[in-house]
Amino acid sequence: MPAADRVDWYHDVVSRTVAPHRLLVADRATFRARAGVLGLGRIELSKHVHADHRAWRTRRMIRQGDPEHYILALVTHGAKGISQARNDTRAEVGDMVFFDTSHPYTAGNPGTDPVMSLLHIPRDLIRLPADRLDAALGSRICARRGIGAVLRRFLASLEALGSECTPQELALLERPLLDLASGLLAQQLDAWEALPARTRNQVLLERIDSFIDRHLPDSDLTPRAIAAHHHISLRMLHHLFRECGETVAASIRRRRLERAHADLADPAQDHRSVRAVAERWGFTSPAVFSRTFRDVYGLSPRELRTSRSGRVARNVKEPSTPRQLAGLAGL
Repeated sequence: MPAADRVDWYHDVVSRTVAPHRLLVADRATFRARAGVLGLGRIELSKHVHADHRAWRTRRMIRQGDPEHYILALVTHGAKGISQARNDTRAEVGDMVFFDTSHPYTAGNPGTDPVMSLLHIPRDLIRLPADRLDAALGSRICARRGIGAVLRRFLASLEALGSECTPQELALLERPLLDLASGLLAQQLDAWEALPARTRNQVLLERIDSFIDRHLPDSDLTPRAIAAHHHISLRMLHHLFRECGETVAASIRRRRLERAHADLADPAQDHRSVRAVAERWGFTSPAVFSRTFRDVYGLSPRELRTSRSGRVARNVKEPSTPRQLAGLAGL
């Protein structure tokens, strides 16, 4: 955009994608910004990169137009300050800020050029007590660990891969994204029991998925160990996976094979022997690894490394369920 038009363009973009507001820019001549939006059913994910400015939304603007959205804003670079509902917060990299469009707010980033990912969720989709949510407006939420880190990874994957998905695939990702956001807010409000049972189970399953991914190299990763770590019964763990059409053991084996396949197809990993690759991903028996690998991919690990095709055999199933599609997004 021509320099003279940049501020007006960005003001219009944010007014349409977030809510109508006022904008004050420190230096209009040097102002730079980028923005993009990804639709996921009724939920939207937007990304904003902008120079120093202040923004505010008044009661008059709310009366003129209100999308009635809760917003979780993730800071991925720089810092952002926001004031809403008597809460003043400064969020830095790895933090989220929770606010909404139905209450006045002010926001700014003095001295920094932040990069932020905003998750826009219609208020009626969050099934938590409205009074407790309103009391938390303007608060900072850590997204560096636990469910916050899972949600952060999901958002990063959507930004990286969302453009490759069809509208139908993006709509399928609305539910797991909503479950993660609801779970994060419930944790922040200490209102876990207020979530619908289905959402609680889905959030728990996503946490278990993340735990499994982090511990794949551990040969002692078993269903019993997973259940114990998450303080649930083995029966409950199997029940959660049964609804997804895959057993716990099958899920662990599939993920280990996927990681091993990626290593064997990567020339940069040629310094590792096939046995070392197998052990790296938790396989203790080279013979079992080779046999299982051939059953799934249609060729042995050594044949894959020789061919360098990196192509998966036809008998490997394509993801089809919302949770499996969410797995493609990095969960």
